[in-house]
Amino acid sequence: MHRNNPLSKSKSPLRQFAALLSLVLTLTACLPSAPATSAPDSGAIVLATEGPTPLPPVTPEATRPAYRPGELVAYAAQTGDTLTALAAHFNTTVDQIREANPVVPDGATTMPPGMPMQIPIYYKAFWGSPYQIIPDGQFVYGPALQGFDTSAFVSGQPGWLNGYVEYAADQNRTGAQIVDYVGEKFSVSPRLLLALLEYQSGALSNPEKPDTPYVLGYRDFSHRGLYLQLVWAANMLNNGYYGWRRGTLLEFDLADERIERPDPWQNAATVALRHYFSVLLEPDAYVVATEEPGLARTWTSLLGDPWLDEQPHIPVSLQQPLFYFPFPAGESWNFTGGPHPAWGSGEPLAALDFAPTGVSGCTDTDRWVTAVADGVVVKSSDEAIVMLDLDGDGDERTGWVMFYLHLAPLGRAPLGTHIPAGGPIGHPSCEGGEATGTHVHVARRYNGEWMLADWAVPFSMEGWIAENGPRAYRGRLVRGSETVIASDKAENFSEVTAGK
Repeated sequence: MHRNNPLSKSKSPLRQFAALLSLVLTLTACLPSAPATSAPDSGAIVLATEGPTPLPPVTPEATRPAYRPGELVAYAAQTGDTLTALAAHFNTTVDQIREANPVVPDGATTMPPGMPMQIPIYYKAFWGSPYQIIPDGQFVYGPALQGFDTSAFVSGQPGWLNGYVEYAADQNRTGAQIVDYVGEKFSVSPRLLLALLEYQSGALSNPEKPDTPYVLGYRDFSHRGLYLQLVWAANMLNNGYYGWRRGTLLEFDLADERIERPDPWQNAATVALRHYFSVLLEPDAYVVATEEPGLARTWTSLLGDPWLDEQPHIPVSLQQPLFYFPFPAGESWNFTGGPHPAWGSGEPLAALDFAPTGVSGCTDTDRWVTAVADGVVVKSSDEAIVMLDLDGDGDERTGWVMFYLHLAPLGRAPLGTHIPAGGPIGHPSCEGGEATGTHVHVARRYNGEWMLADWAVPFSMEGWIAENGPRAYRGRLVRGSETVIASDKAENFSEVTAGK
């Protein structure tokens, strides 16, 4: 059954805001160009955390001056920018940004990529380099990957990854399959994982695999082998990317105990990579890795210029479609998990949990998890996962997608099934991942980017808006004057009724 979406009817100020896109297109010649990349040297640059390997001399791009308090600085909006995050990056407030940019309407969510803005800035010491490594659209498991075949690409390379096999996630997988598996689960681009493997271990150019189980340099016994090294890397990258996206990762420590605060003009993908390399590399190696001679040059040599024909993957003033609760109308379920990680640990806080009332422990149930909107099942796996593609194109990398976890094998919707809003997806369970009780875990993606639950584009179901709590899982749902507090004990105050 199709239901109209009231959110699709934009108000006049938002239509005017969207019209800025055409203005931006006429202004691009006046905006800073994408970072230039020079021709790469032959061979891969392989960095290690130990040993005497000399590093090329690198002079980082100059950091910003000490601006006067509240001085207006020029800024071109980047993909996925929100006023809240910009206020955090520039150490200012949303109200001050709005005052300086009256064209931004009250209902705006994400800024038009490329839109010229004036931002009041308040200087903080220890800003990092303004050099940008890759665009955000090349970071996520999104539209930029269409037409890219990881296995075919790896099979054409002479490096050790071609022919590599490892037991990973309950089965033998090739190196390319491991890259794809990790990329899909964390929604991190396999291209990025390949570039990191090449930069840090020569995986695509050197036939000799490094004599270490720590091919990415993360020396932890519980992360031995290619698969677990990539799991750690993807998780660390997401922590940096989404921490910058929501304005909470504003500084981190380097190996020499210096503090780095990302340049306020930085993009989320570059901050993610700088955060990642800060954990692995000594200062000299860190500078090389995060400037043009480092990962950027390896990417260009291996995969081409990442800035060529860059397409922003988050549009102006993105709106979520109308969503219903993931359980049948008239039923009451417990809200057992406020915003928490969609996959892995830390960021992104994109998921919510619901458990059927009256079902305790890991008990089988005939209660149904349902579709939050019309969609097509593009993934239905033995890992208790269903991916529901809401734009119907059959590609989880494009448009709105709903991710369901902990669905029992019996009754799980098969691949290719069209399911109307409210139709059955499967039964909640403890299958897949870690669970202490029967429930369903749901999270949103748009064009491959996990949508943070408490964000400018909030996770909304039937008018109930998700909000973060003091820590992961301890959030709430708010609708007008009503509030439902998350409780993993399924207490009465955590009940919410669908279709009420």
